[in-house]
Amino acid sequence: MSNFFIEKYASALQLSSLQNPKVKQVLHLRDKSERDETKRFIIEGVRELLHATEAKHAVEALFICPDLFLDNNEESLIARILAEHPHCALYICTEPVFRKFSYRDRPDGLLAIAPQKHLHLNDLERLLQTKQSPFLIVAEAIEKPGNLGTILRSSDAVGLDALIVCDRCTDIHNPNVVRASVGTLFTVPVVEAEGKQTLNWLKSQGIAILAATPSATLEFTEVDMTQPLAIAVGTEQLGLSDYWMENATLQVKIPMNGVADSLNVAMATTLLLYEALRQRTKK
Repeated sequence: MSNFFIEKYASALQLSSLQNPKVKQVLHLRDKSERDETKRFIIEGVRELLHATEAKHAVEALFICPDLFLDNNEESLIARILAEHPHCALYICTEPVFRKFSYRDRPDGLLAIAPQKHLHLNDLERLLQTKQSPFLIVAEAIEKPGNLGTILRSSDAVGLDALIVCDRCTDIHNPNVVRASVGTLFTVPVVEAEGKQTLNWLKSQGIAILAATPSATLEFTEVDMTQPLAIAVGTEQLGLSDYWMENATLQVKIPMNGVADSLNVAMATTLLLYEALRQRTKK
């Protein structure tokens, strides 16, 4: 290791006991109630922390385990975080300690505590001021953190302008959302709002609402997705609520030729996103 890191490691607090209060602090942040109370959350992983750093997301404490580094430029990322966040506390963990609070089967030795960031519809309005044809997702009451994270990953891939989480059932700062999104939680603006408020806002902005349902007559490739558009997706078990279905501007279906009558919500969302991207790229 470089002299820089030897010096930094020497001045950092060493964590070797599972009973250390700092270890317990990280473990407590697995619970939503603790995240809600402290307004803090966990960011684990090199890619996730890199995306957070590139997005200028604050980092308050950094926990590292050099024995678990995978040689993916961990040292340069640590140096960047410490340089950009001079008040960030640095902790060096033994492998048993780090594995205790890691969410991964194969941790890569980097984990941070960071303040939460919440966006609302008024923030979104400012973000969309220069967009000629806004491209959004409305995710209503998504229950599984992994699905929300996967939707974020697909949203980042197609260049989505923002994801609106309505009537949320899943905490967007759940560690499993961060992990499943591979850090795209920090690259896609995520707005939290109540459903009726969101619908009224979309209508006031002239943004069409597209909903997928097996009862639709048009397939998802047969409608115009180049217009200002919000693709609405619903819960894993029940799909979109009647409220969103009844108020949708467009209803489409995804062909299902097998025994199953529906797709996983993240998979269906990805299909719709890429069809919209295809049309918008072709335009």
